[in-house]
Amino acid sequence: MQEAAHRTSAPASSAPRVLRVVRGVLGWVLLAAGLWLVWPSSLGGCTTLTVVSGHSMEPTYYTGDLVVARCGTPKVGDVAVYRPAAVDRSARIIHRVVGGDGATGWQLKGDNNTYADPFSPTNADVVGVAVLHIPQLGRLSVLLLNPWLWAFAVLAAMVLLIWPSAEDEPHDDDAGADAAPSEVADDVAEVLTVGAGDVAGDDSVDRRPVAVDHAR
Repeated sequence: MQEAAHRTSAPASSAPRVLRVVRGVLGWVLLAAGLWLVWPSSLGGCTTLTVVSGHSMEPTYYTGDLVVARCGTPKVGDVAVYRPAAVDRSARIIHRVVGGDGATGWQLKGDNNTYADPFSPTNADVVGVAVLHIPQLGRLSVLLLNPWLWAFAVLAAMVLLIWPSAEDEPHDDDAGADAAPSEVADDVAEVLTVGAGDVAGDDSVDRRPVAVDHAR
C-alpha cells in the first residue's frame, strides 16, 4: 500500500517543478527579447531614443516628442537619425531622406524646411531609422536616456526571476500529507493484527456446554 501511494503521488509532486522550470525559461526568453528590442545604442544596442527639438519636422514631429529609431540602412522616404561628421559627434539630427545613397551620401530635409540639409551623411553616420513616435514624452527623456536606469531595470528583472516564490518553499502541510499515508497504513496493520489475535487466541471465553433445565 505504501509503494502504491508513493507511485501515485510522485507524478503529482513533479508537475509543479516542471511548471516552475517552464515558467523560468519563458521569463528569461521574454527578458532577452525585451532587452534586444529596447537596449540603447549608447550601451552597444540597436535602439536610439531621440527627443525632438525645434520646428523643422512639423507637422510630423513636434518639440518634446520622443522618436524611437532602430539601426539599419535607410531608403528614400524614411526618417533617419544621423550624426554629422562635420560637427560634434554627440549632436544628432532627425530628418527625412529625400535622395542620395549610403555610399556617396544621403540627402535629407526637414518636413517643414524649404531647403536640404548641408550635410550628406553616409551609412556610417546614420544612427537609425525611425520606427516609433510617442508625442510629448520628452519630459521623461532624462530618465529614458540614462544608461544607469537601463542597468537597474536589468538587475531588477534578474532578481525577480531568480528570487524564490512562496510556491517554491516547502510547507509543513506537504510534509504532513506525505507522512500521513504511511502512518495510517501502520495503524491499520496493527489494528488488523490485534483484532486477529483477539478472535483466534482468546481463551477467556467459556465454551463449556450449558445445561438446560427442562423441569417444570
